[in-house]
Amino acid sequence: MNGLRPMRPRDTGESHRVATPLELFFDLCFVVAVSFAGSQLHHALSEGHLAQGLSGYLTCFFAVWWAWMNYTWFASAYDVDDWWYRITTLVQMSGVLVLAAGVPRAFQDGDISLFVLGYVIMRLAMASQWLRAAAGHPAGRRTALRYASGICSAQVTWIVLLFVPQEWRLAGFVVCALVELAVPVWAEAAGRTPWHPHHIAERYGLFTLIMMGENVLAATVAVQEAGREHGIQAGLVTLAISALVIVFSLWWIYFAPPTADLLTSNRRAIPWGYGHYLIFAGIGALSSGIEVSLDHLTGKAHISAVAAGYAVAVPVALFLFMVWLLHLRPHRYGRADTAAFLAATALVLLAPLTPQPVPVMAVVCAALVIITQAGRWRRRARP
Repeated sequence: MNGLRPMRPRDTGESHRVATPLELFFDLCFVVAVSFAGSQLHHALSEGHLAQGLSGYLTCFFAVWWAWMNYTWFASAYDVDDWWYRITTLVQMSGVLVLAAGVPRAFQDGDISLFVLGYVIMRLAMASQWLRAAAGHPAGRRTALRYASGICSAQVTWIVLLFVPQEWRLAGFVVCALVELAVPVWAEAAGRTPWHPHHIAERYGLFTLIMMGENVLAATVAVQEAGREHGIQAGLVTLAISALVIVFSLWWIYFAPPTADLLTSNRRAIPWGYGHYLIFAGIGALSSGIEVSLDHLTGKAHISAVAAGYAVAVPVALFLFMVWLLHLRPHRYGRADTAAFLAATALVLLAPLTPQPVPVMAVVCAALVIITQAGRWRRRARP
């Protein structure tokens, strides 16, 4: 890091392109916000406040995911790693911590002022990065200026949302989100930014790993606290083992196929990147679902056994379907692979109707790994 450099584009064919320590630090700050949102979802579901919990979680998670995704794709194209680039990134990290601090107020009181403040801090810092890219990369100036102006215009809509009546807040959020989602599509139409396919695939994979670590932590801490209050019971042990099997299976499923080779153009990459909102949201909600199941097991939840089961089943089914749609279907592994994933998704959604929903889901996920992996081994063994 030697002084202030011109912000030149990175080589899209650069070999051994990996995530930097700054990017990993950036991810950890975002996981704090995801953890806050997941904690609020857990309490809302345990209390039976389904609509409030889901709307609050999905809206909060969108803000976190969208800011993370925009920085990730920008850094893949223009990471110069000088002192100003680092400071601007640290400002974005500070913004996400402000946003995280506002998550409980947004959930409980509907007060989104602190939440929006943190989000605007992140996004304006991102706009300044795009202005710097416009100055340093003449060939990509038009695209960079579109990004900067689009981001700033979107922030106006978020500030206006602060003054929208509570009963119209959700509709207003949808409008703001659609404006944000339209910015990359509009900007990239002026010219593709030089993002690196393998770097993008690695960044998404690393964020997936960190989110899965949250699942393991949530299950471990929850079982530890329940064991302290109620003693080690067979039900607690079964839930803990089943949760681990589910998380291990989801890890295997996500990382089984190569993904960088799928990112050949914006036409493929933008739907792939946008679709990860549901993958990441599913992983984040899974930790809440495990805690809800534990609350039901220990008598703390005010919901039925079926509802507690669906708190785990819906995130798992969402993850399975989206990974099949984005990661596996483009590889054309065959009808048997597709049938296995769709059948597993359906069985997971039926599991809450059984006496032991989480263990049943664990068996289904583990069986899916075995069946699909065996099929791929057979295909590789063919001449």
